[in-house]
Amino acid sequence: MITAEFLTRPNGQLIGFIISGHAEAGEAGEDIVCAAVSSAAYLTANTITEILHVPAEISVDEKGEMRLRIWEEKDIPLCRDCLAGFRLHMTGLEEQYPENISVHYLEV
Repeated sequence: MITAEFLTRPNGQLIGFIISGHAEAGEAGEDIVCAAVSSAAYLTANTITEILHVPAEISVDEKGEMRLRIWEEKDIPLCRDCLAGFRLHMTGLEEQYPENISVHYLEV
């Protein structure tokens, strides 16, 4: 199962995400759930860093876990819509594929 944890401030502001796990909805290279999640996560990360030019902390490990976190308070409003759109996409996928995706929130 893919787990998507959205990092939030106590006031509810989104400041990042952690994506981990495997959808197991098909063979490697043919798993449409995994492809949808990966594509959306990379689109979000690339938009934040390359289009909005926000110096976010991003990491992807050898197991495929992806983390993105906005550290500067001034950058949080700039990234609000990108992160909200990604959250909307992930919750929609969770509704379609409840055995493959689980969305959670982690207050930091």
